[in-house]
Amino acid sequence: MLKLTLLLGVLLVPAATLDLSALIAQLWPNESTGVFDSVARIPYSDLMNDNPYVDPFVLHSMKAFGFFYVVDVPDYSAETELELMTTFFGLPEDVKADTEIRAHNPANPNAYRGYCPGLDDIEATLQYKNIFNIGPHEKRAPFFDNKLDDATEKLRYDVQEPNVWPNTADCDFDKDFKETFQAGFELRRGIARAFVRSMSRALEMPGLPSLFTEDEFSAMGLRKYPERRAVNTNMYSDFDGELLRELEHVDSTVTVLSTFENGGLQMLYKNEYKDAPNSGNDFIVNIGKLVDDVIDNELISVRHRVKEVAFTRYSITYFLGPSFDADISR
Repeated sequence: MLKLTLLLGVLLVPAATLDLSALIAQLWPNESTGVFDSVARIPYSDLMNDNPYVDPFVLHSMKAFGFFYVVDVPDYSAETELELMTTFFGLPEDVKADTEIRAHNPANPNAYRGYCPGLDDIEATLQYKNIFNIGPHEKRAPFFDNKLDDATEKLRYDVQEPNVWPNTADCDFDKDFKETFQAGFELRRGIARAFVRSMSRALEMPGLPSLFTEDEFSAMGLRKYPERRAVNTNMYSDFDGELLRELEHVDSTVTVLSTFENGGLQMLYKNEYKDAPNSGNDFIVNIGKLVDDVIDNELISVRHRVKEVAFTRYSITYFLGPSFDADISR
């Protein structure tokens, strides 16, 4: 009944060439009994072209589940991204050290962008992961005066830190890595902003996209979760006792996630954690608490986690935050 109601809404949208059967096949490709089978699968081109028919499907998924999928992305290869990530994380530590953040390599100027090696402190942490962090800037804006005492301007300068990229003996790899993930950043940023536009229409909040015109706080993290060699009590969920790889949490911004074919991601649904289908060559989109507050808690900022898996796990997270000067007060 719910699908019929949504489709009736779609039919009210003028579309000279709307292929309803193809639309149904894309949004619900396989009828089965999985709890997340009704999560919308939105074609990339329709989302990016601001086709209004997608809005009720996105809205329903965000209200019912807290996430949806973006599918049929042209010229995108998750396999290529995964191969490049695997190669980078497999480089010798002394080679990766050239891109390490300052907290791990004081000789480097970069505080946020670049490589952050995981800490295998089994007695103290669950968060054992290696991250390569990419931002929206390749050059820092040359406006900052080191004598300036204004904390806001200092923060503005800090968040515009330029990216750092691998500089190995393999020039082809260095070029492919940089170009692939620059393009991947732009791709995910476009998806996140298109989602914001969709929600501005669905929720009748026309000013919402203006809060995301700049993205100084945006970040894309290439993540490797190595196999754990030991287990301690910190790794068990306080919610249900599940052994975890990534703790339960709610994001803060708009998130575009790639899990490839790596299982383990679980979403909280009706007070139970359920396995989310892998992203494959598609993307998972959800929002966090900050964005939910901005839109008056109209949608679900879904709580999620990664259960322990018996393999090295890779993923990519992209976060789109509001502009530095955006007024997000309510």
